[in-house]
Amino acid sequence: MKYSVSPTRSSEVGHAGYSRRKFIGAGAAGFAGSAFVGSAPVLSASYEREDQLPALSTPSGAAEIVARDEDYWERVAAYYPVSKSVINLESGFWGMMPAPVFAQYMRHLERVNLEGSYYARRQYLLDLQQVRVRVAAALRVEVEEIAFTRNATEALQALIGGYNRLRRGDAVLYADSDYPSMQYAMNWLADRRGVRIVRLAIPEPANHDNVLGAYSSALAANPGVRLLLVTHLSNKSGLIFPVPKIVSLARQSGADVIVDAAHSWGQTTITVPDIGADFIGFNLHKWIGAPLGVGLAYIRKGRLNDVDRMMADEDNPPDSILSRVHTGTMNFAALLSVPMALDFHDSIGPTYKAARLAYLRNRWVNAVRDVRGLEILTPDDPAMVASITSFRIRGLTKREDNDRIVEELIGEVWLIYGDSQRS
Repeated sequence: MKYSVSPTRSSEVGHAGYSRRKFIGAGAAGFAGSAFVGSAPVLSASYEREDQLPALSTPSGAAEIVARDEDYWERVAAYYPVSKSVINLESGFWGMMPAPVFAQYMRHLERVNLEGSYYARRQYLLDLQQVRVRVAAALRVEVEEIAFTRNATEALQALIGGYNRLRRGDAVLYADSDYPSMQYAMNWLADRRGVRIVRLAIPEPANHDNVLGAYSSALAANPGVRLLLVTHLSNKSGLIFPVPKIVSLARQSGADVIVDAAHSWGQTTITVPDIGADFIGFNLHKWIGAPLGVGLAYIRKGRLNDVDRMMADEDNPPDSILSRVHTGTMNFAALLSVPMALDFHDSIGPTYKAARLAYLRNRWVNAVRDVRGLEILTPDDPAMVASITSFRIRGLTKREDNDRIVEELIGEVWLIYGDSQRS
């Protein structure tokens, strides 16, 4: 079993001597979730007074220099109040809202709650359209090409389940590195569309050439493949796949590609034209920092008819992407807060943010390379890694082995941090 780590601050990186402590001190306990170091949640003072936060202006200069500017990142960190009762080293599940986004979310929540159905029926859709405009511009697509969902999983399920160009006897392909729920959706196509499932094993250790070669060989060996699921940035390994090249290979073979970009936007600077696929699912509540419960589906203009309407939806016109991902009532306040999340993301500087994440990743990885028995599985190639990185304890691959390691490392975190963090 592999574990993935996504550190967020340089203060998570330590230099203890003992191997387990060195491993924990380097910020590599992300797989363990949260280490409890107190008995009751205590919020930092900055959560209480948004107006007391330090001034934050977008820096200038080379990204690799800004990535090491601890004064700047301390100011950024002040906008992310966290509980003092835990040390949370996992950033990939979802991203915490910065204080301005949280404050606006609460204001939107209050308005929605006060005005109720009147707001929902008279004003909400007009406000939501402006959110779509803002998001479309950020992704460099047209407004009509995107529709909001509650997460990337929901978006991708709609795209996979609705893709209607498959015929009985065709094949679909996905990799062992793809998100489990998306693998299940691809498997479901065997019953829904009568297709054959092709599963691809990603080589270890992975690099650009052998990953691309694996897809090329799989397509050559299975000429009946008509649809690929490809993850741009794997939540399991942190591996960034050469998606544009895979999309090109697929098109040469007469196949379409649905891209899982759940972890891409915000962790990297990629936008839709960079990906190059016609069907993509995104999250906004991971690395963009929107409230929990916001994702979106993208369908390139001209490809809408290749995805069925969701459950024969009649609430939206058949020529609208909104009919392809009908979700019902969503969290209005969360969606309305997306522009503020994008504003804050832009104020940090997407390029600087990506460089900082890469810098922190390299810092903890370099600190634990000499830990005996530890295998770093994600390559150091900057084109193939961002923040998340996968590691493994040599020889311990069974589920029970890894459950025991998790519990031991959580206990080690308590020993290191527990006494000093209690209040």
